[in-house]
Amino acid sequence: FLIAAAVTRSRLHVTPVESSHLNAVLAKLEAMGCSISPQGQGLTITTPGQLRGCELRTQPFPGFPTDLQAPFMALLATVQGDSLVTETVFENRLQHVAELQRMGAQIHTNGNVTILKGVPMLSGVPVAGTDLRAAAAMVIAGLAADGATHVAGLEHLDRGYTRLEERLQAVGARISRIDATRTALLAA
Repeated sequence: FLIAAAVTRSRLHVTPVESSHLNAVLAKLEAMGCSISPQGQGLTITTPGQLRGCELRTQPFPGFPTDLQAPFMALLATVQGDSLVTETVFENRLQHVAELQRMGAQIHTNGNVTILKGVPMLSGVPVAGTDLRAAAAMVIAGLAADGATHVAGLEHLDRGYTRLEERLQAVGARISRIDATRTALLAA
């Protein structure tokens, strides 16, 4: 939800959050220009209109989590400037790149290294999530896209994010599930 708030340039309070488990992620969000403040059992993220690119390298805990690399890359596709993402934990963890490119993201890969040049707006197109992380990345990218984004492959998403569309609706996203395997994202 922190990444979804950042990609839509929103303010959101997320609770409960064990922030000590997210230190690497929170540090990247703050380096990009987000303001994050602890409040009670949660965190409030405030995102300015423009974020800047960053460099990240996935690592085992307490480093940047490989499981958030794909959703974070959806965010990086929309920020000002260049970003560099190096996946060091798993091979073949960049299946989401082609789908982000279909949405207008400017991404180049060389092995496990990805260079992104942020674009002002992604375009809503039909995309597919080929695994849990890729499906989450497509939903996040769809929140920032101009026009409707239809995400296929929700069976992957549902393995890790229960009723995600309902939870996003609760914080203001225009999102609906068409059927068990597809969801439509409208303007956030």
